[in-house]
Amino acid sequence: MALTIKPASEVAFDCISLGEVMLRLDPGEGRIHTARNFAAWEGGGEYNVTRGLRRCFGLRTACVTAFADNPVGRLIEDFMLQGGVDTQFLVWRDYDGIGREVRNGLNFTERGFGIRGAVGCPDRANTAASQLKPGDVDWDDIFGNHGARWFHTGGIFAALSETAAEFTIEACKAAQKHGTIVSYDLNYRPSLWKAIGGQAKAQEVNREIAQYVDVMIGNEEDFTASLGFEVEGVDENIRGIDVSNFKKMIETAVKEFPNFKATATTLREVHTATVNDWGAICWHDGKFFEATPYPELEILDRVGGGDSFASGFAYGFLAHNDPAKAINYGAAHGALAMTTPGDTTMASLAEVEKVVSGGGARVVR
Repeated sequence: MALTIKPASEVAFDCISLGEVMLRLDPGEGRIHTARNFAAWEGGGEYNVTRGLRRCFGLRTACVTAFADNPVGRLIEDFMLQGGVDTQFLVWRDYDGIGREVRNGLNFTERGFGIRGAVGCPDRANTAASQLKPGDVDWDDIFGNHGARWFHTGGIFAALSETAAEFTIEACKAAQKHGTIVSYDLNYRPSLWKAIGGQAKAQEVNREIAQYVDVMIGNEEDFTASLGFEVEGVDENIRGIDVSNFKKMIETAVKEFPNFKATATTLREVHTATVNDWGAICWHDGKFFEATPYPELEILDRVGGGDSFASGFAYGFLAHNDPAKAINYGAAHGALAMTTPGDTTMASLAEVEKVVSGGGARVVR
């Protein structure tokens, strides 16, 4: 049974996301603590999905977020404009001169190599996005008058503050009311929840949000830490990844949350920072669908690979309403995104479809 998705002709946007967009500062092949130069990119777990849907898949997307109105905020906005994501729903906050009351988020990120894993050092307390609260955005106008087929947000944004969590719930309720598909990436980050109640708070917030989600995305750890689902006594492994355990967990989750119409996860086994086994699996309408696996995938920059998976997965439903195609688009797009630097995709739809169809890495002339 296909998802009930609005026709593209009835809405202004194919997908709208909610989340913080930070300035990523990348030391390239070096380390943060020894760098003298950084490449600047934009990035954010939820935003990356709409950016991928726009740049790779050619869909109409927008992002709801907030910035302090200073040169750093305007730089991030400029990156968003280059990525083609509509910025009309940005919330701008007056800057106090030194960031005492409001600021923009920074994310220093090392790519990792071989035995040295990737490292992230976010600097995002008291940001404009984290201070968003219910009532700051007219969701009925966004979903009722402009309209969207799909709405995406996630557990990273919801963890930024109590008001961000409440704002996320408000957004999901409004999207659901207007018949928009809601997808949510659990993306559990212990460091974000640590100061505001830890795992217990994460479960309280995410279980509330889960009631309004159609498509839930997350790996085994996410479902356990964020929603409290654990399944024991399963030891069957596929490519070193416990797929059977995940299947049992999903079967438990959809019984408790019958509103879930689809779930999905990436399957990753880390050999080194630059060589991973990569794949994906989803559940829809009582059946599981697994993507073509990518054993020993060579990786340049793994950050954002899961977000690119989510955008490819959403595209598969938006363009074809087919879970088997969705999981393969997601896995292929995520794999390609990890072959380039930065959080956001540099892949094209033609490249994704070539990989999905089994195409190799021969030179294109």
